[in-house]
Amino acid sequence: MQRKVGIIGVGAVGASVAISTLHSGAADEVWLHDRDAARAEGEAMDLAHGAWFYPACRVRTVDMQAMRAAQVVVIAAGRGGRPEETRLDLLRDNARVARDIGRMLAGFGGTVVMVSNPVDVLVQVLVEASGLPPQRVLGTGTMLDSSRLRQMLGQRLHLSASSVHAQVVGEHGDSAVPLWSSADAGSVALRRWPGWKRSQEPKLAEQVRRAAYEVIQRKGYTNHAIGLVTARLLRCLLRDEQRVLTVSRWQQGAAGLQDVALSLPTIVGREGGARVLEPAMDDAEQEALARSAAVLRAARASIGALDALA
Repeated sequence: MQRKVGIIGVGAVGASVAISTLHSGAADEVWLHDRDAARAEGEAMDLAHGAWFYPACRVRTVDMQAMRAAQVVVIAAGRGGRPEETRLDLLRDNARVARDIGRMLAGFGGTVVMVSNPVDVLVQVLVEASGLPPQRVLGTGTMLDSSRLRQMLGQRLHLSASSVHAQVVGEHGDSAVPLWSSADAGSVALRRWPGWKRSQEPKLAEQVRRAAYEVIQRKGYTNHAIGLVTARLLRCLLRDEQRVLTVSRWQQGAAGLQDVALSLPTIVGREGGARVLEPAMDDAEQEALARSAAVLRAARASIGALDALA
């Protein structure tokens, strides 16, 4: 079966998702759609011209109806954040976009991956608007936050980021929760690593949370890292890798959380994110996760019913 990925929204983020997906070799076809049809066509042409340098894959533009034939549809549509604007500040504008796309994808047989921010609330909006099962509507969530944490820890410990195992859960945003109590490097618990001090943890956590703001202040948007994150998620879905990733989905009881979309370690494969795991957390981390869930519930409540979105 041909592995087809559709990308809705071909701005800086959507284009980075596309090129990262092509390099990953995960897809046989990549379909692009944007309300600016000329832009989508231009990106498709540009990407296709590099076919010599990535595994065989067809790149083309399609309309929204054709997207329903993809195995996975990525949503990168909506506006990006501005300097010093939080992800939740984007909510009303991008919730309207997510609602409309969700309604067009009602009955879709594949998996939807939300990339646009605020990703957690938009995951919930998309589930509500589309009626799709929660396990088949995933957000990139805290995969990027976890990558940033591992990169920063690797620098501190003078190790490759791939040798550091640390997760961030909860909101992809200002209430994100790094799980320090279970972090390790080379099978050595971080808090037992020679020279590690717990006093470093709050500052590092804040650096992880502010990482996107720092990039946006300098170049206006973030796109490359989230493109790589999304390509890894797509690979897991299309190849049925059953890999544990900190993706965002509408939670239905894991870690005591109901009716809120946020990130927890989740087994990802062809059927989406069907099984959510409950990570080991100390009391402080559990309390922080509960606060993060409260922030996201309040954000969802702030926009009211989907039909009220003007």
